[in-house]
Amino acid sequence: MEELLEILNDINPDVDYSKEKNLIDGKVYDSFSIITLVSNISEEFDIEIGPEYLVPENFNSADAMWKMIQKIQEDED
Repeated sequence: MEELLEILNDINPDVDYSKEKNLIDGKVYDSFSIITLVSNISEEFDIEIGPEYLVPENFNSADAMWKMIQKIQEDED
């Protein structure tokens, strides 16, 4: 989770990721931020985030992203 929080803070250090639950729906992240986020997560965790995972609920909070990362890692094993 620490690696994910580093990625998120690099993109937008002004957000309290422990509390924010509407990163996408609340328009905290724009489309460029989302592309950067997906790319950085894929690289950091050595996973492929397929189109089935590119839904707002997987990116609205750090917790949701962490659960998605864990799910993808389990599926790839």
